[in-house]
Amino acid sequence: MHAYQNLLSPYDFGFITLRNRMVMGAMHTRIETLDRPVARQVEFFRERARGEVGLILTGGVAPNLAGRMEEDAPVLEDRRPLEAHRAITAAVHEEGGRIVLQILHAGRYARHPLCVGPTEERAPINACAPRAMTLADIAQTVQAIANSARLAREAGYDGVEIMGSEGYLLNQFTSPRTNTRTDAYGGSFDRRIRFPLETIQAVRAAAGPGFLLVYRISAIDLVEDGMTGEETARFAQRLEQAGVHMLNTGIGWHESAIPTIAACVPRAGWKFAVHPIKRAVSIPVIASNRINTPELGERLLAEGVADFVSMARPLLADPEFARKARQGRPDRINSCIACNQACLDHIFTHRTASCLVNPRAGRELDFPVRKAPSPMRIAVAGGGAAGMAFAVFAAERGHEIVLFEARHTLGGLLDLARRIPGKSEFNETLRYFHVRLAELGVRIELGRRATAAELQQGGFGAVVVATGVAARRPAIDGIDHGKVAYYDEVLSGRRKVGQRVAIIGAGGIAFDTAEYLLAEDDESLDPRQFRKHWGIDASLHSPGGVIAAQPRTAARVIHMLQRGHDKPGARLGKSTGWILKTRLRAANVKMISGAAYRRIDDIGLEYSCQGTTQVLPVDDIIVCAGQVPCDELSPALAASGIPVATIGGARIAAELDAVRAIDEALQLADAFSNGTALPFQPGHTARNP
Repeated sequence: MHAYQNLLSPYDFGFITLRNRMVMGAMHTRIETLDRPVARQVEFFRERARGEVGLILTGGVAPNLAGRMEEDAPVLEDRRPLEAHRAITAAVHEEGGRIVLQILHAGRYARHPLCVGPTEERAPINACAPRAMTLADIAQTVQAIANSARLAREAGYDGVEIMGSEGYLLNQFTSPRTNTRTDAYGGSFDRRIRFPLETIQAVRAAAGPGFLLVYRISAIDLVEDGMTGEETARFAQRLEQAGVHMLNTGIGWHESAIPTIAACVPRAGWKFAVHPIKRAVSIPVIASNRINTPELGERLLAEGVADFVSMARPLLADPEFARKARQGRPDRINSCIACNQACLDHIFTHRTASCLVNPRAGRELDFPVRKAPSPMRIAVAGGGAAGMAFAVFAAERGHEIVLFEARHTLGGLLDLARRIPGKSEFNETLRYFHVRLAELGVRIELGRRATAAELQQGGFGAVVVATGVAARRPAIDGIDHGKVAYYDEVLSGRRKVGQRVAIIGAGGIAFDTAEYLLAEDDESLDPRQFRKHWGIDASLHSPGGVIAAQPRTAARVIHMLQRGHDKPGARLGKSTGWILKTRLRAANVKMISGAAYRRIDDIGLEYSCQGTTQVLPVDDIIVCAGQVPCDELSPALAASGIPVATIGGARIAAELDAVRAIDEALQLADAFSNGTALPFQPGHTARNP
């Protein structure tokens, strides 16, 4: 019996069979906005289909101009783009996969002047105010969605998914929060669900039989005045009666003040919201959000929580996820760590999505995995994120790699990051690197700080310097006082910290350090604590599934100071920074901008702010004031004539940026393999990612 007998079992709808129960969830990637958009999308989806995922859901495509999320978002309202869509569907089918087009009308979330909604009320996350839809608008939108479905079938898609979750248009109509209309489409439950039911009926009529119809239903809105669990179950039953073949579950609205997919959310933390839908209907149900291992997917199916599992970002991280599960090699899966740094943060800042642990995602054409025509013997100095990633990428391309690490363990700053509450997923990244380095035959020399002379005489064709960073030592009177510690000492556990703390710095590492000091437990590993702290009603009786939050009790008194006058945490990730700031505010962390540090003494930290001098009587002062690069090797190696490149923090230490470090590793490995000029040398710059 296979370890994943439920996850790997096929499902027969009668007119279409899916080869397993793994679904690649819909994602906004913005790949279609780049050069060679069709070729890029074809290769992106082909790799995931080749990786054996059972069903692929595309990113949202609008049925008309008003429904676009943003002005350059894709639209399917006539035959002009069908050739591109046919290329995508053909590629997926050639690899034995199935693909469904998601039709998404953004409603009041649309960021353009044509924005519409149930009423004129503006979404709190959008600067554009919507125009209230008339009855004629609703009828036209129903037909526009049906038309998109008909065109999708003509383009070769196996079905469509109607987006009715996450606070988009149809969800805006089903929820009392946003639907305060008094006509036939507002008020009572039956009137609020009329729009989506009419849409389903129109899609069935337009697309015809033998075409998979998926509806993405909001399992829990996570906003006040949202639907209750009982209403959601009734709605699911009505969707089944209307002819939906499959229900996909969405979690939370985009305007919700509760995290839904960040790493602080426990794995499968929303199964309590999915299971009631499964119990209410006889059609298959897809569980979603924070499912990133085959073991977890198998358990959800075995427990009867759902019939399928949706994994969107995990298929960015590893397009071969399903194949590796079938082969019984989950240890080889490059797991999604739910960091959001290169996917959602990019999308929310109008960039193209990729992946921290897999920077090839979305750029498969730019970085094909090909063997180097002339393999080299390359030394890598440093076993942090940049060094390990380069060793893997280069070894995959046929190079012989020797990796030197001064410490007795690999990981560098990833080894610190994994200790921070909500970031334990970095353990998966370290596991993946260890497995791949061993598989690829990379020779690892631990506890060895390689010297320039040793590298010059070691018979290497090139050297990659990835020696990382050191904490910056600010020029403050008393900086050598015994109260002073640096973030790496604290996060590694080498330094014990008292109850009253001052943190110098207010960037990402300072926020992480504060989180580390405040948390007595890791709520990302405890669903009950997570729900308690964020005010989530597991019974689903409350409208929207929200109740009063019970923030954790602060374990310490913490003051966070910075020299700059901008808001603390201003450069944190767009999609996750608000989570950290919310948690620290709830723990009464005092954040001070515009501080001028005067001295550190037996009492604590003396500083001035706005012309007033104050003293913080603290037990410990933790320095999180930036980093400096650790690169003693590059100058000596470059002078010797040996090809050398410097990547990661050793090249730029301004921010601790694993996205950049791993991306630079990929760019450099590709350059070594295709014979182009090496980036990241003095006088050279990298390709724009």
